[in-house]
Amino acid sequence: MTEQTAASPHRLSIIGDRINPGFKSTRALLEANDMAGLQALAIRQVEAGAIALDFTLGPRGRADPRFLVEAIAAVQAAVDAPLCFDYPDAAVQEDCLKAYDAGRARGRKPIINSLAETRWEMTQLLRIRPCRVMLMASERLENGAGKPNRTASEIAATAKRAALRLVREHGLALEDVIIDVSVSALIADTVGLNRAALEAIRSIGSDPDLNGVHISGGITNLGQQLPAKAADGSDLKRQLERAFVTLAAPLGLDTLLATPWHLYQPLPEGNFVLEQFKRILQLSGTDVMRQLRKLYRPG
Repeated sequence: MTEQTAASPHRLSIIGDRINPGFKSTRALLEANDMAGLQALAIRQVEAGAIALDFTLGPRGRADPRFLVEAIAAVQAAVDAPLCFDYPDAAVQEDCLKAYDAGRARGRKPIINSLAETRWEMTQLLRIRPCRVMLMASERLENGAGKPNRTASEIAATAKRAALRLVREHGLALEDVIIDVSVSALIADTVGLNRAALEAIRSIGSDPDLNGVHISGGITNLGQQLPAKAADGSDLKRQLERAFVTLAAPLGLDTLLATPWHLYQPLPEGNFVLEQFKRILQLSGTDVMRQLRKLYRPG
């Protein structure tokens, strides 16, 4: 598979997702304290078109702040892309933001990833330095308790309420807000979460009050626990990612948390995986599983 730049028919911006111990190869680098390897990974992502790099060291980021700071410095010494700090923990985010050198990123702001209405105290981090924010729209605060968002209207309402609050209370421009519409593993989505995500993207993308806001999704979740090959012999997981982008980008999705050297061009009408994906999106319950098997079982 050839590498691509961030430019695409959809003009998608890619936030590179590989500095994450969830990838075995990255975990091996971190376990070996291999800063040169981490730098090479950062360079590869930027050369493939990433406009920013997601950055998490997993539990070690909390347990070993010195290593966290060293890793940030190493990555910033290798690339000038801004970093997207992926921790739902304000204390770790504070360490990251204080270590971040905006000069090495050509003055560009870091991104606080994992802010949510249920973690609103994380907005205090905006006092440390100017930042962009990745806002999780998958959960809301209701009567003082966190609630998962299951419908498009819940997702879109939470996104709008929280984005406008960031503007009103913290002076952010909407262009500095990235709304993350959660993408679910297809094999576990029997209640239409991905259908709701697409409908929410349409609602957010067409809302004049949110003009300028960015919409994102972590599409690598889609193919979790599915076979490598589709029934037509194609790469099932990559084709599913492209199928989601094909449907979501025209609705307003403009940012991906993804591997930048994967291909995200739209699939043509009639493509086997795209058409099966469309059918799955209309189903619920055990019908999802039956239709899903058709994706990877010939005949």
